[in-house]
Amino acid sequence: MSVANYPFRDINIIASASHYTFRSPSSPNAPALVVARPSGAMQMTHSPNTMGGKRVTSIAGILGIVHLRLDKYIVTITKAVPVGRIRGQAVYKIESTEFLPLQERVLHDPDEDTYLELLTTHLRTGPIYFSYSFDLTNSLQRQSNADPSLPLWQRADDRFFWNKHLQSDLISLRNSYQAVDPYILPVFFGYLNITTTAIKSTSLTFVLITRRSRHRAGTRYFTRGVDESGNVANFNETEQAIVIGDSTGGLAGYDSSSVSSGSEQQVQVFSYVQTRGSVPVYWSEVINLRRVPELKVRSVDLALNAAKRHFDEQIKLYGDNYLINLVNQSGREELVKAAYENAVKELVSSPTESKEGSELTPERFHTIEPTRANKLMDRLHYIYFDFHHECRGMKWHKAQALLDNLGDGLYDQGYYHSVEGNAITSNSIIMKRQSSVMRTNCMDCLDRTNVVQSMLARWTLNRQLMDVGILDKGENTADFENFEVMFRNAWADNADVVSRAYSGTGALKTDLTRTGNRTNAGALADGVNSLTRYIYNNFADGPRQDAYDLFLGNYTPSTSPSSLLFVDRRPIIIQSVPYILMGALFLNFATLFFPDLNASPRPAPATSGDGNVDITSKSGARFSTKLLLFSWTVIAGLAALFMFKYALLYVNWPKLSPPGFAIEGYNDALNRAKKDPLFGKWIGKQSGHERGTSSIRLVHLEEGKKRIE
Repeated sequence: MSVANYPFRDINIIASASHYTFRSPSSPNAPALVVARPSGAMQMTHSPNTMGGKRVTSIAGILGIVHLRLDKYIVTITKAVPVGRIRGQAVYKIESTEFLPLQERVLHDPDEDTYLELLTTHLRTGPIYFSYSFDLTNSLQRQSNADPSLPLWQRADDRFFWNKHLQSDLISLRNSYQAVDPYILPVFFGYLNITTTAIKSTSLTFVLITRRSRHRAGTRYFTRGVDESGNVANFNETEQAIVIGDSTGGLAGYDSSSVSSGSEQQVQVFSYVQTRGSVPVYWSEVINLRRVPELKVRSVDLALNAAKRHFDEQIKLYGDNYLINLVNQSGREELVKAAYENAVKELVSSPTESKEGSELTPERFHTIEPTRANKLMDRLHYIYFDFHHECRGMKWHKAQALLDNLGDGLYDQGYYHSVEGNAITSNSIIMKRQSSVMRTNCMDCLDRTNVVQSMLARWTLNRQLMDVGILDKGENTADFENFEVMFRNAWADNADVVSRAYSGTGALKTDLTRTGNRTNAGALADGVNSLTRYIYNNFADGPRQDAYDLFLGNYTPSTSPSSLLFVDRRPIIIQSVPYILMGALFLNFATLFFPDLNASPRPAPATSGDGNVDITSKSGARFSTKLLLFSWTVIAGLAALFMFKYALLYVNWPKLSPPGFAIEGYNDALNRAKKDPLFGKWIGKQSGHERGTSSIRLVHLEEGKKRIE
C-alpha cells in the first residue's frame, strides 16, 4: 500500500514573514505544504521558497485550520504520547497543541482572545486520540469492508472524525493537489484503553474504545434529544476488542512485521460494539438553579421524521437495533419514557406490546415488537427495564434480569471475529460478523447506561473466550483476579471520560464498578460529583458548549467589527445581586463568629461602685450583634429569593449558539424582573443594554450558524 495513504509521522515547520512551510524530513521526495501569510492561500510544491525563513519546530501533525473573526490559525500537534498498539499500529493521545497565526497582530481583540481561549481549553481538557496508520474512527468490522487504497482520512467515519471542520481547508485543497493527503490527520474524541494481559496462560491484548459523535455534541442540559437531521445528544459508540496470539513489543499489541509470512501462528481478533444516545424525540431540561431542572417534552408527532432519520442511519450501520431504555417509569422521567414508546409504536409495523411486573414494580419490563417485517423500521426492538426499582440499594447484579430478557436477541447478534495468519493487510479471514447492536439510554446516557453496557460487554467477552476454547463452560472472566481488576477499571475509566465530556464530572457509583462494593469513600465522591455537576451545569457549561460549537463548526465567527459577544450586558443591578448575596453571607459569618470586628469603637464599659461591669453594656452589645445578624440574613434572603425567582438570568448560557428555549426563557425572566417590586425600577432604567434583548439576539443569529434545535 502506498505510504501516501497515511499521514506523515514527522513534520518540520519553516516560518517566515510571508509563509509557513510544512515538510516531512522522513519523506524528502514528497512535496511541501506552503501556506501564504496573511492570505492563507495554500499550495503543494517540490521547491518551496524557504529564503528568509527558519525552522521553528517539529510537530506530530496538523490538526487543522480554524477561521476566527480576525485571522486564520493553523492548529498543530506539538506533543503526542503513545498509548499502545492495536493490530501492530501505534496509537497516540494528544498532549499539547499550538495555534500559528497567519497575521502578526499587535492589538488584542476581546472576542478573538476569547475564541482562542475556548479552543485551547477544549483541546487541553478533551481526550483526543489518533493513529498514523490505523483507522480509529471505525470499528474493526467496518474496517474489514474499507477500501485500503483510499487515504486514511477518506476511510474515516464521518461521525467520529472530530477535527473534520478544522481539516476542511486541506480537504478542499485536495481538489487541486492529491499530494496533500499525508497532511490530513483524522482524530477522535473519547476514550481508549489498550492493555496486555492473560487468562489461563493465554496472552491477549484488551482494547476498549469509546468514540464520541461530533454531531449534536455538547453539554448535558444544552443538548438533549434529537435534532431535525436525526442526530441525538451524547451519542457514543463503544467497542470492546481482544487480540489473541499477538507478539507483543514495547507497547501493547503485536507488530505485524514480527509475524513472518511462513508463520503458522494465527492472530485472532474479536470485537463487540454497543451504542448509547439520548432518547430521539424533542425534549429538553431547562436549568433554573434548582436541583431538578424543568423538563419539557414536545409532541411525538413533531419528532417522528427526525426519529426515523436517526434509526434509518443506525439500522444501515449496525443492523437490528435493540433499544434498551432505563429511565424511570414514574415521576418526571415518565414523560420521556412515554414519548419514546409512542415514537417506536408509530415507526414499526403493527406493534405488539408486552409487560411484566415484579414484587418491586408493576412494570419491570415493557417490550414493543413489530408483528411484520415490511419496512426498515421493523428492525427496531424496544425493551424497557425499570432499573431504578429493580436495582435499588446498589443491587446492580439484578440487572442480569435484563440480559436474560434479551434472550435470543443478545445471542443471535453475535460478534466480529477474524483470523489473521501474518501481516494485517493480507490473509485475513472473517469468521463471524456482528449483526445487530444494543442501543442503551437513560436520561443522561451516563451512570445507568454504563452499568448495563459493562454487563453486556462481559457477557459477550465470556462467550468469545468460550468459543475460542480459552474458557470452559461455566467459567467467567471474573474468576481471574488480575484480569477482573483490569476489566473493571477500564470500564470505570470509560464511564468517567464519557460523563466528564457531557456533565463536567466523572460518573457516579464507579466505586461499585471498580471494586464490586459500595464504599463510604465512593458515596462521598458521588456527593461531591453531584454538587460539582450542579455548579457546572448552572454556572460553567455555557463556555464549554461554546467551545464545542466553535471547534466543530456549528458556529462561524463573523468578520464584522467586534460586537463584544462575551461582555455581560445584563443590567448592573442584576449582575450585582450574587455579590450582594455573597457579601451578606460573609458579613453574617463574621458577625456570628467575630462580633468584635463588626462593632464600632466605643468607650470602655462602665463599672458600678463595687467594681462590677455594667450589665446594660453587655446587653447592648448582644443586641447590636443580633441586629446585624438579622439585617444581613434579611439581605441575603432577599438576594437569594430574587435569584431563584428570576433564575434564568443567572444561568451561564452559551453565547455563540444559544438554544431557543434559553433565549425565550431569558427574555421572559428579564421582562418579569422589570416588574419586580424591589428591583424593577432600577432594571427598567437600564433597558437597551441587557444581554438577551431582541437587538442582541439578532446580532447572535446573524453572526453565526445556528445549531439545529
